[in-house]
Amino acid sequence: MAEKTYDTVVIGSGPAGYTAALYAARANLDTTVFQGFESGGQLMLTSDVENYPGYKDGVAGPDMMDELEAQAARFGAEMRPDNVERVDFSERPFKLWAEGEEEPVLAKTVVIATGAKAKWLGLEKEQRLMGRGVSGCATCDGFFFREKKVAVIGGGDTAMEEALFLTRYASEVYIIHRRDAFRASRIMLDRARNNPKVTLLTNTVVEDILGEDSVEGVRIKNVRTGEESTIEVEGFFTAIGHEPATALFKGQIEMDGAGYVLQRDHTMTNVPGVFAAGDVSDTRYRQAVTAAGDGCRAAIDAERWLEEQGEAEHAVDPGAWATEKDEKAGVWGG
Repeated sequence: MAEKTYDTVVIGSGPAGYTAALYAARANLDTTVFQGFESGGQLMLTSDVENYPGYKDGVAGPDMMDELEAQAARFGAEMRPDNVERVDFSERPFKLWAEGEEEPVLAKTVVIATGAKAKWLGLEKEQRLMGRGVSGCATCDGFFFREKKVAVIGGGDTAMEEALFLTRYASEVYIIHRRDAFRASRIMLDRARNNPKVTLLTNTVVEDILGEDSVEGVRIKNVRTGEESTIEVEGFFTAIGHEPATALFKGQIEMDGAGYVLQRDHTMTNVPGVFAAGDVSDTRYRQAVTAAGDGCRAAIDAERWLEEQGEAEHAVDPGAWATEKDEKAGVWGG
């Protein structure tokens, strides 16, 4: 059995995970991060991030994640490029097994920050042209499609919301849905139908994305007639839902029907000492900045919970969570 017990173990290496690690390590908690084999989260697939505070000229997603990792490591957070294969939250210390290892890592607290991924159609070019016209987030990337034609795939409220948001920038928005009836609410569907920039294409599926280096169009097929045609677009947005990466925790913590982790007491789950942060529990915003904020909350919640249990012997005194009035006395966190 492993001897060392970490104060905090973070599972996930997106903005939520790295921010949780930064705050935990800076509070003098022994912290380790299971980054996973695909470290960095969804921002590793984003070529430009322009809506994260502090980067006035924007930043490449992978560069931003490198900086977040280095910042957390600066304060002592250990990085492990491993996937977690199994967990046991039935008793404390919690046990986490890295893939291929027999001995568990022990933790007093755990922050789950494994994120969620947009669902895709399964087309080969969806992944190849990611960040070059293909996106799963209109709020993140709509700005890049000023006066351009774009396609949104889906038939629910999410698709309508994405399409309507894109009308702020795009010259024309095609909503492509495989059925003749939409799952979207009446009010959202009416808004889309009444928007002059929106064109609804029903009974239609996307056969292929056109373009080698960027999106140049889509090849579509009418499922009733079998007729194929092409539409010239420069943006391709999937809006068929998101899937949280929570299979690892089924039966261990409470989730909603879609598999999102439920936060019961601030960021704490139904298991005392286990916290959730970022897209793994966020069904609404799904932004890098909200995920980072959630990571901050989870780390502070974990540190304070350890104090309540009398187990935060490594933590600094409560004055370390300084306010602006303390800044004159030295370098503090806000």
